[in-house]
Amino acid sequence: MAMSKPAPRPANPRFSSGPCAKIPTFELNKLSDAALGRSHRAAIGKAKLKDAIEGTREVLGIPADYKIGIVPASDTGAVEMALWSLLGARGTEMLAWESFGAGWVTDVVKQLKLDATIKTADYGELPDLASVDFSNDVVFTWNGTTSGVRVPNGDWIPVDREGLTICDATSAAFAQDLPWDKLDVTTFSWQKVLGGEAAHGMLILSPRAVERLETYTPPWPLPKIFRLTKGGKLIEGIFTGATINTPSMLAIEDYLVALDWARSVGGLHGLIDRANANTKAVADFVELHDWIDFLAHDPVTLSNTSVCLKFTDTRIQDGAAFAKAVAKRLEDEGVAFDIGAYRDAPPGLRIWCGGTVETADVQALMPWIEWAFDAEIVSQS
Repeated sequence: MAMSKPAPRPANPRFSSGPCAKIPTFELNKLSDAALGRSHRAAIGKAKLKDAIEGTREVLGIPADYKIGIVPASDTGAVEMALWSLLGARGTEMLAWESFGAGWVTDVVKQLKLDATIKTADYGELPDLASVDFSNDVVFTWNGTTSGVRVPNGDWIPVDREGLTICDATSAAFAQDLPWDKLDVTTFSWQKVLGGEAAHGMLILSPRAVERLETYTPPWPLPKIFRLTKGGKLIEGIFTGATINTPSMLAIEDYLVALDWARSVGGLHGLIDRANANTKAVADFVELHDWIDFLAHDPVTLSNTSVCLKFTDTRIQDGAAFAKAVAKRLEDEGVAFDIGAYRDAPPGLRIWCGGTVETADVQALMPWIEWAFDAEIVSQS
């Protein structure tokens, strides 16, 4: 018989990996200063957009000579801008070990039709990073949002590389320490680690990436939404707040509020500590139960944001159906929303552990997972 339902319940059951939980102090009235009904070209709009850019630089510790732009279409838009604008000048190497990285491979090979070197790994593993040829441009995700596997550090990337590194860091920024001297293009979206509203992406360029943009013209046509240069020079306005298209000033305000909250918890290192504490709460539970494990094979590569779990009990007959049933039980009880594994990933659970999630809520969720597991084992027997 299944165990009794646990008494403690997560105060906030939102563990989705995107859009992610809002900051713990969020209230709609915190957005009352938004420049609604005002042009983003007006002084107030420009000031808020510039504050968002410089606040990003401050909290993430981005070097002063790196360019930071707010661009359309979330992290996807930012990555696509980089791929279409920068690739083709030299060889290209694509690294993929989860769904989104695989998507960038498809774009580069099938849409841009580049003869790229592709290095892949199964969910839960990383490709052989030591074999990467940095005379090529290298495209990779820092943190596999759908696999729960991240690169542990930037030691595998040489400082004196010839090619550019293009890094999708959307579920890593604000939760992991990114080595900026190893990254030429970095992208993320607000709706991940800071729980901001979606639609906008961030594009961060090193001086080397800017040099490439100003000295190389790709052979394919670029739609307006991807253009970062004009007359062979970087469009500086994109990186000072003059966005390519009209941004949501409400979303901008929400991001500014989230940045203020990030500062209040100790900035980047405070956010990393919060994510690590959340992940430890899951790890402590996994260590005590032999029917569940991380999808990541090597603890060194375990993500501290998108924590992916798999059920290992031999009594489970249909892994996908079992995992969906467990997730549904948790949602029906109102203790965990949207924690099923990503549709292309192996069946299991995915718990967002970024800094906007409270550790007490992760700790309260763990007994509920055990309850749902036991209940589903009994149900199928």
